[in-house]
Amino acid sequence: MPDLTTLSLTQYSHLLHSGELSSRELTEACLARIDALDPDLQAFLHLDPEGALAQADAADQTLIAARKSGETPHLLTGIPLAIKDVISVAGLPCTSGSKILEGFVPPFDATAVARLRAAGVIIVGKTNTDEFAMGSSTENSAYGTSRNPWDTSRVPGGSSGGSAAAVAARLVPGALGSDTGGSIRQPASFCGVTGIKPTYGRVSRYGLVAYGSSLDCVGAFAPSAADAALIFSTIAGHDPLDATSVALPIENHASRFTHQEGAPLSSLRVGVPKEYFIEGIQPAVETAVRAAIAQLQALGAEIHEISLPHTEYALPVYYLIAPAEASANLARFDGVRYGPREAGETMWDVFFNTRGERFGAEVKRRIMLGTYALSAGYYDAYYGQAQKVRTLIKRDFETAFGQVDVIAAPVAPTTAFKIGVHSNDPLAMYLEDVFTLPANLAGVPGISFPVGFDGDAQQELGGLPIGMQLMGPHFREDVLFRAADAYQGVTDWHTRMPDEPLK
Repeated sequence: MPDLTTLSLTQYSHLLHSGELSSRELTEACLARIDALDPDLQAFLHLDPEGALAQADAADQTLIAARKSGETPHLLTGIPLAIKDVISVAGLPCTSGSKILEGFVPPFDATAVARLRAAGVIIVGKTNTDEFAMGSSTENSAYGTSRNPWDTSRVPGGSSGGSAAAVAARLVPGALGSDTGGSIRQPASFCGVTGIKPTYGRVSRYGLVAYGSSLDCVGAFAPSAADAALIFSTIAGHDPLDATSVALPIENHASRFTHQEGAPLSSLRVGVPKEYFIEGIQPAVETAVRAAIAQLQALGAEIHEISLPHTEYALPVYYLIAPAEASANLARFDGVRYGPREAGETMWDVFFNTRGERFGAEVKRRIMLGTYALSAGYYDAYYGQAQKVRTLIKRDFETAFGQVDVIAAPVAPTTAFKIGVHSNDPLAMYLEDVFTLPANLAGVPGISFPVGFDGDAQQELGGLPIGMQLMGPHFREDVLFRAADAYQGVTDWHTRMPDEPLK
């Protein structure tokens, strides 16, 4: 059987469809690799080996029947994937990385998961996350910190750090994550994989545990843009169960998103915002991103310097709007309907004790900040004003996309930082998302993909991964995939993997 660490999701799909590989063989290989490496990485919170193998056997029967009949099953049939633990999977725990949901098992699949199941995907398990997706490092999980496969003394990013680490270490060929302020793109950058944050409304949020309802997006991780496009095109589309999902057509597979290898980008106009290359950015990050932009130009793209003038306000705007929405969304977790409860003499004691004992420090911080911003006498000065500035940020993007097709920028100011380095400095942690927050506030799609390495770690490949993000107009994920795929057709950063042993 082929080595699990050497192939992409699309290559595995080809082997499964041709009969050269069975889904059971691939799933067993994933489970064996998880068993060997995840004790060091802590990427997974919950595994379902028996269920995964049963799903794999069913997928093999589908593939065998399709070969006999000449039909073409879905390209994801038989592929094992992992799901971030803020996304509901029927019969598996959904803790959102929090003690307040310890033991909670939802009876239904999120729409994105249901669409994967319908395609014949194998659900291997649930991955670690910052508590309620509130964090940039996965250190806020109540169940332990996930670790970066390139250097286990460093974070994998957050809040979807478990999914990113699992894909980077090739524990699975792909995974679902969520992105509220950068939680797919930043860990994708830190771990050296490709991550797609769709347009707000492109993928249903039904079954996603809500953090910031006007910001949350379900997306995917995979080794390459072509792989990520295949997962995206499977989970995207209108859902009557989510009033914010948009009824726009979406292709079933990734073929429309990708160029042939090395195809030029002669019609692509790439904007480079001056506000994203700021003082304090790690020199290796700027060098790698500018080199990647030059590579896009070599493929035929036009490069234009642009301005997104309200970028500097994105951080304070986000940390008013997102906590305000979290304050409302997390009010439902009171020890009555979900998870365990703490004892108290009165109903209010039960509420206070449960929330006080079982919410982590960062979640409490954001709930208090959001409640304050929404309180009488402060609403207009804080939350209301933040919404007005959010509109200006959105208009910046609209103006820019009148001039260019995509915007290229760093994903994060640095490569993956050491575990614990920001533990006592919340503002420093928040600044890790300074380049990713604007896309969520504007609702536009973004893709992160690897463009190089720094020299900070003792690795043969030259250090820690560096990612670049491309942002596009609303519902133009196809342009992002096409550009990223063209870049990956002439570079090999996305094929590189961490050496073993990982420590």
